[in-house]
Amino acid sequence: PRRLCHASLQTLNSHPGLCVRSHGPPRDPAVCPHAMMSSGDARFFSSTKKGEIAEWRAELNNPDKDVKKDAVKKCTAAMTVGKDVSMLFTDVVNCMQTDNVELKKLVYLYLINYAKTQPDLAILAVNTFVKDTQDPNPLIRALAVRTMGCIRVNKITEYLCDPLQRTLADEDPYVRKTAAICVAKLFDINPELVEDRGFIDQLRELLADSNPMVVANAVAALAEIRDSSKTPDTVFRLDSNTVYKLLAALNECTEWGQVFILDSLASYTAQDERDASSVIERVTPRLQHANCAVVLSAVKVIIGQLEAIDNPETVRVLAKKLAPPLVTLLSAEPEIQYVALRNINLVIQRYPEILRNEIKVFFCKYNDPIYVKQEKLETMVKLAAETNIEQVLLEFKEYATEVDVDFVRKAVRAIGRCAISIESAAERCISVLLELIATKVNYVVQEAIVVIKDIFRRYPNQYEGVIGTLCDSLDTLDEPEAKASMVWIIGEYAERIDNAEELLEAFLETFLEEAPEVQLQLLTATVKLFLKKPVSGPQALIQTVLNQATTETDDPDLRDRAYIYWRLLSSDPEAAKEVVLASKPMIRDDRNSLDPGLLKELLGQLSTLSSVYYKLPSTFVPRAVAAADDDGDDDEVANGNGNSAGAGVGQVASTGGASTSMDMLGELTAPAPAAPTPAGQASGAVLLGDLMGGMGMDVVAPGASPLMNVMDMGSGSVNPAPAAPGSILLPAEKGAGLEIAGVVARGGAGAPVYNLTFTNRTQAPLDGFQLQFNKNTFGLTPASQPQMDPVQPGDSRSCQLALTFSGNSSAGVASATLQVAVKSPRQNPAVFYFNDQVPLEAVLVAEGRMDAAVFAQQWQSIPAAQEHTQQLPVSPAMANPDAAARALGAANLFLVSTRAVPGTNLTAACFSGKAPGPQAESWLLLEITFAPGVHAVKVAVRERAPAGLAALALTAVQRVLSRAQ
Repeated sequence: PRRLCHASLQTLNSHPGLCVRSHGPPRDPAVCPHAMMSSGDARFFSSTKKGEIAEWRAELNNPDKDVKKDAVKKCTAAMTVGKDVSMLFTDVVNCMQTDNVELKKLVYLYLINYAKTQPDLAILAVNTFVKDTQDPNPLIRALAVRTMGCIRVNKITEYLCDPLQRTLADEDPYVRKTAAICVAKLFDINPELVEDRGFIDQLRELLADSNPMVVANAVAALAEIRDSSKTPDTVFRLDSNTVYKLLAALNECTEWGQVFILDSLASYTAQDERDASSVIERVTPRLQHANCAVVLSAVKVIIGQLEAIDNPETVRVLAKKLAPPLVTLLSAEPEIQYVALRNINLVIQRYPEILRNEIKVFFCKYNDPIYVKQEKLETMVKLAAETNIEQVLLEFKEYATEVDVDFVRKAVRAIGRCAISIESAAERCISVLLELIATKVNYVVQEAIVVIKDIFRRYPNQYEGVIGTLCDSLDTLDEPEAKASMVWIIGEYAERIDNAEELLEAFLETFLEEAPEVQLQLLTATVKLFLKKPVSGPQALIQTVLNQATTETDDPDLRDRAYIYWRLLSSDPEAAKEVVLASKPMIRDDRNSLDPGLLKELLGQLSTLSSVYYKLPSTFVPRAVAAADDDGDDDEVANGNGNSAGAGVGQVASTGGASTSMDMLGELTAPAPAAPTPAGQASGAVLLGDLMGGMGMDVVAPGASPLMNVMDMGSGSVNPAPAAPGSILLPAEKGAGLEIAGVVARGGAGAPVYNLTFTNRTQAPLDGFQLQFNKNTFGLTPASQPQMDPVQPGDSRSCQLALTFSGNSSAGVASATLQVAVKSPRQNPAVFYFNDQVPLEAVLVAEGRMDAAVFAQQWQSIPAAQEHTQQLPVSPAMANPDAAARALGAANLFLVSTRAVPGTNLTAACFSGKAPGPQAESWLLLEITFAPGVHAVKVAVRERAPAGLAALALTAVQRVLSRAQ
C-alpha cells in the first residue's frame, strides 16, 4: 500500500538497512533499489523514447544536483528492468563526489551491478570509497565499506583491506556491524587475504563488543567463514567464556541476531551438567519469542544441552518446557505449521513424552492443507500410546471417511501402524479396520487388506479369524498391492482356508495380465499351497503357473523365481519346504524409523532445511568451491568430482549399435524338466544351495539360454572417448542414494584396475558392495569384490579393484562399453546398473612387441579395405616420434620402426599392440605420420578381427597423444 511504503520510507535515515518490500532480516540499501525510491519515482520506469542514453549523459553532467539525481534514478530504473546502461559507467561514477546520501546510494547500487563488466573503470571509484570510509557520517562510512564488499572484483579487494580494518574498530556500532559482514564477503572472494591480514582475529575480538548487534554480525560472519574454511575448528570454536558473552548479548539483539547467536550456541558442548543447565536457563526465555525461527533455534540449543545432563528427572523437567512453544507454532500459517511439524516429528522421536499429553493439538482441522494433515497424521502415529489409543483410533476412523483418497489411505495405514507398534491395541485396531471394510468403499477395503496383511506378519496365528471377512471382498480388488496382499494371505494360511485352491485358481485365470508384484505373489502362494496340500488339484495349478512363468513372461524376476522353485521342487521337496515355508522375520515398529546417529545429527540441524528434508546437508547441498578469476568472475560451483553434472563415462544409457546379449545369470548347467516331480524323485540336477545368495544374479536355473537374457543394455561400434578419471558412473538419483564414480586404468603391475569411489547419499552406512560385469569385448571381470570400510552417510571411500581377462567375452563388433551391475546388501535388495567405457590403452597386454620384418609381412597381408585412417590433433609435446613412442609405449603400443617418407620431410613410425579378445588376442598394427612443426598426426590402423577394434585404437591414440607432457 502507498501509505505503508511512504511511512516506511520516512524511517530510512534511521534504519538505512530496512527494505519495506521484503520480509525477514534487514536488506542492504546498496542492494535494494526499493529502499531508495519513493512511490512517486514510478515515472522513471515508464520511459521508452529513443535517444534517451545521450539525454541521460547530459543530465548526469549537469551541475544541478536535482537533475543529476533524477538522471541516476533513470539509470537505476533502466538497469532494474534489464536495460543495458553500462555505457554511462564513467558518467555515473563521476556523480559519487557528492554530499547527498540518496544520490550516493544510487551510484553505489549502479557500481555493484556493473563493476564486474567494467573492472578497469571500477578502479576509478576506489579513491572515493576510501575517502567515504573516513566520512564524519557513520551511514556513509558503513555504506562505503558495504559496497566495496559487494563489488566482487579482485583488483578492488586489495584496496578494501585498510578501510576495512579501520571500520572494524570504528567508534560507531553501525559501522562495526557492517564491517563484520564485509569480512565474510571478502573471505568468499580471497580467503588467503583475510587470514593474512588478521581479519578473523578482529572478528573474534568483536564477540566481546558492547553492542549486541555487532556481536550478532560477528557471529554470523565467523559462522559463514567456518563453513567455507578448510580448517573450520581454527576459525570459530566456542568455549565457556565466549558462550557467556554471546548469552549476554542475546537479550538485546534483534530477532535475526538472536537466530545467528542461537545457531552458533547449538554447536557448543557443555563442560558438565551444571554448565549445560546454565545455558538452558539463559536460553529458555527465547522459547516465548514471537519469531518462529528464534523459537526453533532455542529448541535446538536446549536439546543439544540436554545430552550433557545425566539425571533423567532433570531431563524430563527441562524437556517439558519445550511443549508449550512447540504447540504454539501450530497456530501460525500453514507453511510455518508444516516446518514446525517436521521439526516436532524429529523432537518426539528423541523425547516422545514431551507432547504425548498434547495429542489433541495435532488433530486435523477441516481447512488444513493436505501437506499439514499428512504431517499431523504422522505425528499422531508417533505419539500414540496405550493411554491415548482410543482417541487416536476414533480420529483415524473419522479421517477414513474423508473425500481425499490419498489422505484416507494414509489414515488406514496409520491404524495398521498403531496395531504393529502397540500390541495391546492390536485387537481394537483390527476391529476398526473391519468396520471400515464393512463400508464397502473400494479403496478403503483394499487399503485395509494391505494393512491386515502386515498385522498378520506382526502377530502370526492370532487374528486369522478375520480371513473369512477378507475373502468376501475378493471381487472388489483391482489394485496390485491389495491383490498381492490378499494372495499372500491365502498362500500363508492355505491350510486353514478350505477353498484356497479355488481362490487362487480365480486369480490365476488372469495371471499373464497381472502386475509383476501380483504375479510373484501368485507364484509363491501356489508353491505354498502345493507344499501344504500336495494333492492333485494344487499339482495341476503349480504346473500351470511354472509353465506360464518360465515360457510366457518377459519379467526376469518372475522367470528366475519360477526356475528356482522348479529346481527346488524337482530335486528335494523337503528342502523346498524349509526355504519357502520358513518363518518370516517379524515386522518391526517403524514409527522411529531414523537411525539413532542420524537422528542426533538432525536434531543439531533443527530450523534448517535438513530438519525438513530429514537429510544431512552433505547429501543435498553440493560442496561449492569459490573460484574468483583474475576478472573477478562469480563463484563456479563444481560437483564433488570436478566434473559437470551431466558429464561422465557412466551415463546410464545405451551407446547404440547392435545389441549384445547380457546374461547376468551365468552358464546353464541343466535343462528344464518337462514337468515338476512333486513326489520327491530327484531329477539329477544339483540342489540350489543359496536361494538368494551372491549378487542375486549367480543363480543356476534350468532352462534354455535365450530365456536367461536378463538385461540387454545395448552396445555397438560407436565408442565415445571416456571422460576424465573419476567421472560419475551411477548418479545418486538413479542409485537410490548410492553414487559411484570411477575409471578403468592400468595398475602398477601393468594389469588393468578399476579405480572406484563410492559416495553415500543415503541416511545409513553402506558396505558389502558386490560388482558383476556383463559379457564384454575384453573378457574383463573383477578379480575380487571391493574390500573397504563402511561408507558413512555423506562420506566417500575409494578402492582399487583388480581386473582379469577371465570373464565371458562378447562376440561381434568390438566395443569399449562395460556394463556393470552393483549391489549393496545394506541398502536394499535392488541391483543397479551402469555403463562405463573401457580405455583401450588400459587393457592392451604387454606381449604386443613385433619384429619389423613380421610387421611388414602382416601389414601387407591385411587388405587395404580394412585400413582405418584418421588425422588427429596432438599436444605440442607429442608432435615428434620420440616423445610419442615413449607415451604410446607406456600404453603397450610398442614402436617397431621409423622411416622417412620419400620426397617429403615427414616421418612415419610403426607401432604394434595386442588386445585381449573373445577367443584369442588380437594384433593391432599402426602407422603414425609426423610433420615437423605441425601439432597433428595421421594415423592408419589395420586389424584382422574383431571389427571395431581399429576405431578403439584411434580413440586411444588420440587420448594418449593429447596429453601434455
